[in-house]
Amino acid sequence: MDLRFRDVEPTPEERAAIDAVLGPPPSAWEGGARTEADLRFASGGHAARERRDQLLPALHAVNDRIGWISEGALDHICRRLTVPPAEAYGVATFYSLFSVKPRPKRVLHVCTDLACQARGADAVRRSVEEQYGPPGVSWTPSPCLGLCERAPAALALEAGETPKAAVYGDLPHDEPVDLTERDEPAAEAAVPQAGDPSLVLLRRIGRADPASLDDYRANGGYAALRRAFDLGPAGVIREVLESGLVGRGGAAFPTGRKWEATARQPDHPHYLVCNADESEPGTFKDRVIMEGDPYALVEAMTVAAYAVGCPKGFIYLRGEYPRALRRLELAIATARSRGFLGDDILGHGFSFDIEIRRGAGAYICGEETAIFNSIEGHRGEPRTKPPFPVEKGLFGKPTVVNNVETLVNVLPILTMGAPAYAAVGTPSSTGTKLFCLSGSVHRPGIYELPFGATLRDLLELAGGATGGGLRAVLLGGAAGAFVRADELDVPLTFEGTRAAGATLGSGVVLVLDDTVDMARILLRIAEFFRDESCGQCVPCRVGTVRQEEALHRISRRPPGADSADDLTLLRDVGRAMRDASICGLGQTAWNAVESAIDRLGVFSPSEAK
Repeated sequence: MDLRFRDVEPTPEERAAIDAVLGPPPSAWEGGARTEADLRFASGGHAARERRDQLLPALHAVNDRIGWISEGALDHICRRLTVPPAEAYGVATFYSLFSVKPRPKRVLHVCTDLACQARGADAVRRSVEEQYGPPGVSWTPSPCLGLCERAPAALALEAGETPKAAVYGDLPHDEPVDLTERDEPAAEAAVPQAGDPSLVLLRRIGRADPASLDDYRANGGYAALRRAFDLGPAGVIREVLESGLVGRGGAAFPTGRKWEATARQPDHPHYLVCNADESEPGTFKDRVIMEGDPYALVEAMTVAAYAVGCPKGFIYLRGEYPRALRRLELAIATARSRGFLGDDILGHGFSFDIEIRRGAGAYICGEETAIFNSIEGHRGEPRTKPPFPVEKGLFGKPTVVNNVETLVNVLPILTMGAPAYAAVGTPSSTGTKLFCLSGSVHRPGIYELPFGATLRDLLELAGGATGGGLRAVLLGGAAGAFVRADELDVPLTFEGTRAAGATLGSGVVLVLDDTVDMARILLRIAEFFRDESCGQCVPCRVGTVRQEEALHRISRRPPGADSADDLTLLRDVGRAMRDASICGLGQTAWNAVESAIDRLGVFSPSEAK
């Protein structure tokens, strides 16, 4: 693709898709202005550049409508936004769901990641390849799709004036894959505990219609927002601080401290960003909340915005979550029409609105500063810290970033009161936690348990492991660590898992029985980090490749062969990534591999088969 402004016209369909997002082009275009300078002037110059944050929505519009992004379409977007073509091309090629080469309107994404790998993804991939030919045209292997409770799974995305999506779960291993369109199961199908009166965060799923605001209110909805207005912004922050709530995305930073620090910043406006780009392999809890209880997220964001002083919030949503997108769009529009969003919410003089921004397939965009770059129309690469988001975040303004599970915890804090909330769990890990249970287990799904329950409690609740016996459990996803079958009494708390040399991370609990090829699992983890590294920093860009190469060499050696040199290299590379990478991707890329080698004895002579 020639990365300069050229006289390459978009098709009428491409133009319509772009103009539907960016609005009609300036009238000066109709006068025949064709030079780059003329077009920049006609597009508004500085004013157009201030709209660069519309780059990702414009790319989505074309990709959704056509199925790929042509040179003419990209050129038209660049002219409208006065973005240099090379930069726009860099953004378009950063995301796996976009294509700058022709492809069919319908593309099947077949998950090959950890949960699906443990349940036969290799066989499914071979079956799809026999039916549809080599990957890359009508189908493609995909990292985790967030459908882990239905592994092995696939997602078909079909472009058109009304884009379509079809989810396929529990795909067969030993027969042709049936890709006829089917209805998605209800959100409560992913919640084995649905209907349990002890549930807090999941209590409405299966009881209230996720499309109905009236149902939501009849089941306690918007009681938290009304109490927030009674308490005032400082009172809400005080409740969150006293509750002991910490982030549920993995970092476990105290939520109240983050809110308080942002609220104190004199620079305005303040922004609120909901991180709904849960791309950690094995994670799907936020998807279930957004599909099954979308108004809860809308209300929780409104409470957070009121406390911190944010006039606008963004939900940065995984591009692989089409049903969550539909449910959230309806919830936001309905809340706005009924006075729960927009100007003067419920007559309290507070104005706040929410905009959804879709990601397009990039694990790194789960990092909070990478989200800012993505929303602003740049490649989704992490920023160096400091400054921290509470000082300088989205659009250079103070910004609060919380994930979905963290935000919806604010609702029971306000309705129960901070002391009652803090009494659940342990002193250092308060409240309940959502666990994403998948892999070799009888009843995979989302489970809600008070902090302090053990891993054994969780597995027994799910019916135990399948197969001949439990081999290991991966806690925290690809960035987490393995625990052995004799370590199931580890308490599921931040402090308990840390003491055991593991991590809760985002709540991934991937169960692996003794039929699973552990070497193949480690190779998949290494491949995942190699693919998902943004390449910005050398330790991660080079280290993830070297890690994968070493694992491939070890796995190809005959049983009992000496792998000491490559194991030493793995440790050296792992330490370098952990110590010198810019963000958490590189810093944690070695964790699971290290724990498998040290705790499980993978690649040791006794492990050879």
